[in-house]
Amino acid sequence: MDRADDARAAAEDSLEDYAFRFVPRSFRRWSALAVGGTALGSIAFLADFSIGASVGLAHGTTNAVLSIALASVIIFAVGLPVAFYAARYNLDLDLIARGSGFGYYGSIITTIIFGCFTCIFFALEGAIMAQGLQAAIGLPLPAGYVVSTVVVIPIVVYGMRALERLHFWTTPLWLALALLPLVWIVVTQPGTVNMFLEFSGESGGAVTFRAVVAGASVCFALTPQLAEQIDYIRVMPPRTAANRRSWWAAFLFSGPGWVVFSGTKQVIGVFLAAYLVVKIDPTIGDGAVQPVQQFLGVYESLFPDWLALVLVIVLIVVAQVKINVTNAYSGSLAWSNVYSRVRKRYPGRSVFVAFNLLIALALMVMDVFSLMSFVLSLYANVVMAWLVTISADIVINKYVLKISPRFPEFRRGMLHSWNPVGLTSVALASALSLVCFFGLLGPGMQPYSVLIAIGVAVVVTPLMAILTRGRYYLRRRSDGIPTPILDEDGNPSAERLRCHVTGYRFERPDMLASTPGPNGEIQYVSSLALTLDRSGRYLLPPDPDPVSGAEGKDSWWKNRSTPRVRS
Repeated sequence: MDRADDARAAAEDSLEDYAFRFVPRSFRRWSALAVGGTALGSIAFLADFSIGASVGLAHGTTNAVLSIALASVIIFAVGLPVAFYAARYNLDLDLIARGSGFGYYGSIITTIIFGCFTCIFFALEGAIMAQGLQAAIGLPLPAGYVVSTVVVIPIVVYGMRALERLHFWTTPLWLALALLPLVWIVVTQPGTVNMFLEFSGESGGAVTFRAVVAGASVCFALTPQLAEQIDYIRVMPPRTAANRRSWWAAFLFSGPGWVVFSGTKQVIGVFLAAYLVVKIDPTIGDGAVQPVQQFLGVYESLFPDWLALVLVIVLIVVAQVKINVTNAYSGSLAWSNVYSRVRKRYPGRSVFVAFNLLIALALMVMDVFSLMSFVLSLYANVVMAWLVTISADIVINKYVLKISPRFPEFRRGMLHSWNPVGLTSVALASALSLVCFFGLLGPGMQPYSVLIAIGVAVVVTPLMAILTRGRYYLRRRSDGIPTPILDEDGNPSAERLRCHVTGYRFERPDMLASTPGPNGEIQYVSSLALTLDRSGRYLLPPDPDPVSGAEGKDSWWKNRSTPRVRS
């Protein structure tokens, strides 16, 4: 198959779900509220309960709640600008990263970080499901790992359409099973509230900033869930005067607002751990962080043992299928993106579903669940360096300094391959935070490693943009197409142009002018065809002068084809 045939195969969106390109308006047929509801359905994961429980057992209720609140506020602030760009311009996080400090190939590094997250969390959630199957029917854990891996395949290969239906029908059931028993316990046993508030954990319960930050460092590892939310909200419909309120509501709750629901679940996890240790079994130990044991203890206090076990298994299976189809789906998008740019081939997203699942299965077999707190604390350092860098580029470099181009450029030919702004920021922030994490700056500094990652990324990102004068953001100021890339409402244009390589018609934001035709006529080429092209023969030459990035008469966003972005 030649490159044009490969591009045509990738353009068939029935299973591909725009794995490495802009999501066109023709695909985005759901309402804003439908997209928001689907995105929120993906946060049914039970690892939240485990994370909250582990922090609560170590530091007590007060420190744990403060830790969760601190992490949630920072995650919301970091996620807000990134999620807005995804929903407004219909791009996944890799495409946003390309034009936000990393360059066309540089963003591969960030996508690998995210791909690893989907594998780690698939493994954690799959392990929880395997624990439930072992408790219910005595299925050995290795067999349970295989079952929890295979069960998602029939759903995830069909992409967004199948996921939307899954979340729509299962979210009410999950909410009822997870929340109603807890409400009943609090109402009928009001003393459990005081028990929860007074729970001191292993540290004795003394409130210290060190304990709060140490607990928050575990919670920060959940930040890449933002990228999974983005894989849903990138299909938001155009924002217009008619749907403005519903658009903003859906965006806020399902985009950066996912952390509000996640933080609430973590607090519930603290409650469940305290309830198990104080009311059910003081000798339970590490079992208090396992959601199977947590909910089994709650249900057995309300129902006969057999019914409690059945309800727990239903809850576990529903929750794990909901989140792991998202992990597998988002992971397949990430690995597809990386492979296609590096190898200039596209074997199909289903191949990368299998690849993602095999890595996750290997992590389950290696018992990554038993090392959850350490793995998540370690991973959080790199995660925050990555996402804070992108967020800082959007907020500071694009809107304050006006160095970074405001429109989230993602097309090959418009971007330089590498941009030292984001790459330097991530490298320095990750390195310094990991040095701190491993105690090389002294044991007293270890809990603050993630804060170091955040602080360094916030400072280095604008500093590098200033030092480089923004010249590594754009290879060209104009994409050569005379019509605007945004419509009158500031949404990506729905105009369709024919790609002379594939023969297909693509929407305006996905297109660039190509080399002239045999008779000197203007030809257009899709970003998809450019992604899979090794020769570079379809690319227009770069601008002869360095791009200053400062707003002025030659600013690229004042070009007729790429107007100033309106938020």
